Amino acid sequence: MNQSNKMTIEEKMAMRLKEKNNKGTQKKEIKNESHKNHKNKMENNKTDEKKKNDEKQKVEVVKKEKETTNKSQKIVKEEKEFKEKIKEEKIELAMPAPAACGTEPCDENCIKKKTAKEELNKDILDEEWEAENKALDAEKKEEKKQYKILGIMFEITRKRYYFEVVDEVEYVVGDRAVVDTARGKEIGLVYMAPKMMEEESLVLPLKPVIRKATLEDNQQFETLKAEAEKANIIGKEKIKKHELPMKLVATEFTFDKSKLIFYFTAEGRIDFRNLVKELATIFKLRIELRQIGVRDEARILGSLGICGKELCCRIYINKFDSVLIKMARDQGLVINPSKISGACGRLLCCIKYEYQQYADALLKCPSMGQIVNVENSRGKVVGINPLNEYLYVDVEGKGRMRLNLDEVSFDKKEARKQHKSKKKTPEEVAVKGLEAK
Repeated sequence: MNQSNKMTIEEKMAMRLKEKNNKGTQKKEIKNESHKNHKNKMENNKTDEKKKNDEKQKVEVVKKEKETTNKSQKIVKEEKEFKEKIKEEKIELAMPAPAACGTEPCDENCIKKKTAKEELNKDILDEEWEAENKALDAEKKEEKKQYKILGIMFEITRKRYYFEVVDEVEYVVGDRAVVDTARGKEIGLVYMAPKMMEEESLVLPLKPVIRKATLEDNQQFETLKAEAEKANIIGKEKIKKHELPMKLVATEFTFDKSKLIFYFTAEGRIDFRNLVKELATIFKLRIELRQIGVRDEARILGSLGICGKELCCRIYINKFDSVLIKMARDQGLVINPSKISGACGRLLCCIKYEYQQYADALLKCPSMGQIVNVENSRGKVVGINPLNEYLYVDVEGKGRMRLNLDEVSFDKKEARKQHKSKKKTPEEVAVKGLEAK
């Protein structure tokens, strides 16, 4: 009995374990099934969304195709209408029956009439050629835009600018005009009469000419000029008081008298804040201290050059170009400060006027000191006259001779290298400070 009871208890324990295992497996299966169902639902949703998007794209593609077909149909219709019009024009252009026809009244089957039409139709151009002609005519009609330009010079700074003439008033050289500028209304002197200029040769946008100066404008300008001279004296006194290393050149009021500008020169940067404060308390205006260069100073003050004429910068030069000692050397000028420097203390602006001609001519010539071949002998180049194309050569056994370029042979590559890498002489180094850059 005890053994049977023991077996029964063991069997019961085994049965319970089996039941537990079966329950665990059932739960796992249920979880797996739910997870699979969830995945299937997500995949179904994605496929539905893709289908919807594909349908939308198909609808959009169909719409675009319809639009393109409609456009193409319209273009075809327009082309047909255009061709019909051309045909009608050709029919209208067809020559009528000649006046001296054999039959009166002339029939439609008249031979002379048919031949005249055929000859005329030969002269009429085809459609493509006619379209090209129309395009060319349209281009000719669309002429390049032109502006009516007036040249204005401001009398203090002597700078010149272009302004657009809006009204139909006649301007003459020497008149004064009120113009619109970046700092407001200003009055200037007409140095160039109005003329038409193309858009390519202008810097746009252009400021307009407001009006021709009236008597009141001229009187206001003269009074402002007199007041500016008084302000110049006061400015010089205050500069001495503050012991600032600067030179006051000129002063001017803006035309609306909202600002007073002092033009000065100095070697470096200057702290003039205290000076500005004192000037502002005296004049009760906006004060501007503008530093300028020595070339601008010469243009404002004015003088005579070594040629005896008024300075070029005061007459017509608007923008200063750089002038180098190399330009004077290539032109064969003596490197002497008193002869090659202007009123501003820099190299003469006129040195650059002919420099390009000399530079082009020098490319054909040997360099100074180069050995050249002269007939059956050799010689050293002592002097060059590039414009007249002749040289001075020290020939071995013959001495110094004047020879044309045709009579001499030399290495052109070596000459160009020496022209480019020519060392400066001590005189040129000493005068380097005269270079205007």
